[in-house]
Amino acid sequence: MPKYIFVTGGVMSGLGKGITTSSLAKILQRTGLTVTCMKVDPYINFDAGTMNPIAHGEVFVTDDGGECDMDLGNYERFLNKDLSKEDNITTGQVYNAVIEDERKGKYLGKCVQIIPHVTDEIKRRIRERTTKSGSSVAVIECGGTVGDIESLPFLEAFRQMRLEDGAENTLFVHVTLAPEMGAVGEMKTKPTQHSVQELRRIGIQPDLIVVRGTRALPADAKEKLALFTSVPVNSVISNPDVETIYQVPETLYREGVLKPVLSHLQIKGKRTDLYEWNEVASRFVKQKSSVTVAMVGKYVTLMDSYVSVNLALKHAAAANGVGVDIKWVESEDFEGTTKADKARAILDGADAIVLPQGYGKRGTEGKIWTADYARRERKPLLGLCFGFQLSIVSFARNVLGLKYANSTELDPQTPDPVIDLLPEQKGVSNMGGTMRLGGHDIAVQKPSRAFDVYRSKTVRGRHRHRFELNQSYMQRLENAGMRFSAFSDGGRRAEILELKGHPFFMGTQYHPEYCSRPEYPEPMFLALLKAAIDERKAKGKKIQVAARSV
Repeated sequence: MPKYIFVTGGVMSGLGKGITTSSLAKILQRTGLTVTCMKVDPYINFDAGTMNPIAHGEVFVTDDGGECDMDLGNYERFLNKDLSKEDNITTGQVYNAVIEDERKGKYLGKCVQIIPHVTDEIKRRIRERTTKSGSSVAVIECGGTVGDIESLPFLEAFRQMRLEDGAENTLFVHVTLAPEMGAVGEMKTKPTQHSVQELRRIGIQPDLIVVRGTRALPADAKEKLALFTSVPVNSVISNPDVETIYQVPETLYREGVLKPVLSHLQIKGKRTDLYEWNEVASRFVKQKSSVTVAMVGKYVTLMDSYVSVNLALKHAAAANGVGVDIKWVESEDFEGTTKADKARAILDGADAIVLPQGYGKRGTEGKIWTADYARRERKPLLGLCFGFQLSIVSFARNVLGLKYANSTELDPQTPDPVIDLLPEQKGVSNMGGTMRLGGHDIAVQKPSRAFDVYRSKTVRGRHRHRFELNQSYMQRLENAGMRFSAFSDGGRRAEILELKGHPFFMGTQYHPEYCSRPEYPEPMFLALLKAAIDERKAKGKKIQVAARSV
């Protein structure tokens, strides 16, 4: 029977449950077990696809086309494996399935209720996905904070699985916070005690507590928590702040997290080998120098809006032996505002520029201007999805002289629609789950810079878009110096652009950031950082002293 580890959170949101879940899963994986992770999200949305990144954070796309919570990205990066859209379960999905079954007559004669019908559907999804993944251990994170009304059906389902599958096959991990008052200098345990009491009222006694804090939890605080939460003292695990999230597995391992987990679940694991992982993690804290990358986006007020891009840059920088200092620039700042000079100064001081994904008209003229700036100033640039599309618009306007060139997403009446709606999207009315989503094989032309980057004629890229290059303009663009060097769907979709004679000006219709891992940085980001380093050296600039990468 598979083993299930349920991770809940208390005190406040944003504690790092996702990193704790990923780190525990990594430790178990490096102990010789087959491990998978799942995220249950209590919101009513069917998936994360229609959510604003500023409010919810990045939408992570799986290879099988799921628009998922960004914690799925953490799981993939730590476990170095592809997950499925089925690994992200939401209240919307569960209720949708229950209502569909009710309409089909599955519950004929019965009153459909939270218990047992909704909880049964939750349990079914968890068990079926675990079996389908072939894993011996599933680590399931519950979104939100204990006490939220939305999460109650999921917590009840977890409680029932303890009864049905047995204590030896289920483990409850509760992640909390020990705040430290500056004037007192003491890490307070009362919030954790109250959070565990709330969990008990729901019917769950945690087996293990992971306590977040700015520093390690003192021994007397551990003993106090053990006494008041009825958790053995060796099952109270301190999880202090570290320099990079990739050090968390080693931190938890040294805290002794593995012994109570294996003992409770009656698992005999192999010797835990975190050596290679720790070697990778060390790259993120040992750099003596750094390069600067300007991120010109629409959602820069929340770093989590571009979390996969941020981490892909850091993976690539560490592999290149440098740190990366990401400067956030709101694309609207270039659109005739008083902030334009300050924003321009950031670009002048940057070693490379990233134009990330986005939707809608706001801030697009700033992105178009930035792409032209990078072309004129010979500044390394990487455009991602929307950034790829707006780089084409910029080139059409400023090189081809098509003054009103645009995407039909932004200007349906443009006389030169260099970016247009995918043909199969023209009959689509629903917004959720209807874009071109997930992984597609991409054919890379040789010779090309794209082939030099990937050293392969075929790559796999994940997509999330409705608009694409209007190929009726492709020949004119290529005659002027923009080359399209990779295609998918038998040549129907342009996937990579590159600018001839430029140190590094590239764009991808797909999202390479979703496939970057700390152990295996994505090649397009590796190439961008290499170009940034080369350009800095060519201009006689010293590589800057690096800030610690987090």
